[in-house]
Amino acid sequence: MHTDIAIIGGGPAGLQAALSIGRIHRDAVLFDDGRYRNATVSHMHNVVGNDGTPPDEFRALARKQLAAYDTVSVREERVESVEEVDGTFHLRVADGTTLTAYAVVLATGVRDALPAVPGLEDLWGDLVAHCPFCHGHELSGGRIGIVGAAIAPHMSAMLRRIASELVVFSDGEPLPEDWDARPEVRTERLVSVERHDGGVRVTLERPDGERSHDQVSGLFVKPTMTQSAPFAEQLGLALNPSGCIRVDEFGRTSRPGVFAGGDLAHLPAYPMPMASVTMAAAAGQVAASGAIMTVLSR
Repeated sequence: MHTDIAIIGGGPAGLQAALSIGRIHRDAVLFDDGRYRNATVSHMHNVVGNDGTPPDEFRALARKQLAAYDTVSVREERVESVEEVDGTFHLRVADGTTLTAYAVVLATGVRDALPAVPGLEDLWGDLVAHCPFCHGHELSGGRIGIVGAAIAPHMSAMLRRIASELVVFSDGEPLPEDWDARPEVRTERLVSVERHDGGVRVTLERPDGERSHDQVSGLFVKPTMTQSAPFAEQLGLALNPSGCIRVDEFGRTSRPGVFAGGDLAHLPAYPMPMASVTMAAAAGQVAASGAIMTVLSR
């Protein structure tokens, strides 16, 4: 099987890339293995025209709209490897087939590793989040917790007009000495978190072993991001210090013919990806445009 452009990843970046390619009547195959960074999120926010839309409804509508473009097909399968052979990319699929393409758009996103606190994973995407733009407003007027000293100054500044109270759970980490407008700080060891009374109950432990609890409406943390797929390594792509793929203003990676969009990639001028549905879709469109330019002579 062969196509002009292969897209790997069925989130906002991949879906937008497929739409852009379909609009110009170029052949494209979108691979979607059903794994999404926001899989635990019940509603998207800060997405104009879709504020509050469940992610699965967003994806279903995008898929329905893609069906209007005859040159675009969607395969609900996992790509296991990508390699370049004589200027053509070979994608090996989990079902044993191989697809060749003149260009590839990577849109597989990242995976989040949370701080090692029992209970955080269970509440991730609901009462535990990392982005005030996406999850802050829904906690308006509540007591909001911030996990970790390093992110506390920036995160508290972002949340101070949303929360009625802020509390930092430093987990024994030292706080910045020049931080003047600091909120309440709990320095005890963070033992666990759990859903309780519509919010989060935080269990803390003092050095003498005595435990206590704190109740918050929600928690903000800083996850560690890793590539959710092995393609950057397989293709030898240059990475930013964040671990995300380095791209230029046209979504081009360090390997000609390979483009990337969404949370897995960002410009070197950024410290990290601008993680949002809107930004991912925009990056998908840029990457698709670059890929289309690559195949115009084919």
